[in-house]
Amino acid sequence: MVAGFTLLLAGGVMLVTPGPGWLVIVLGLGLLAAEFVWARRLMDRLKHEGDRIKTTVFGKAEVPPESVQAEELVVKECDRGEGSTESLANRAGSKEIE
Repeated sequence: MVAGFTLLLAGGVMLVTPGPGWLVIVLGLGLLAAEFVWARRLMDRLKHEGDRIKTTVFGKAEVPPESVQAEELVVKECDRGEGSTESLANRAGSKEIE
């Protein structure tokens, strides 16, 4: 607990002086999140906002085309032993498998 508050204070100082201020603040919040609900909520909000910014900058992850998804499904079902490759490939091609 003392280490978490120390890291928060050191991170705050590093914001105005040279050093990895934001990194140290996040580490301090990580330690405090195990003890305090407010720190957990702040960490969750930082994660959510970071994901939102990442999505804005890089865009959403592309979903593979249906043919790739169908092939992956065929491979997964064959690995589990649920039918022959030909019958599964025929069903995947006719979109009976979802």
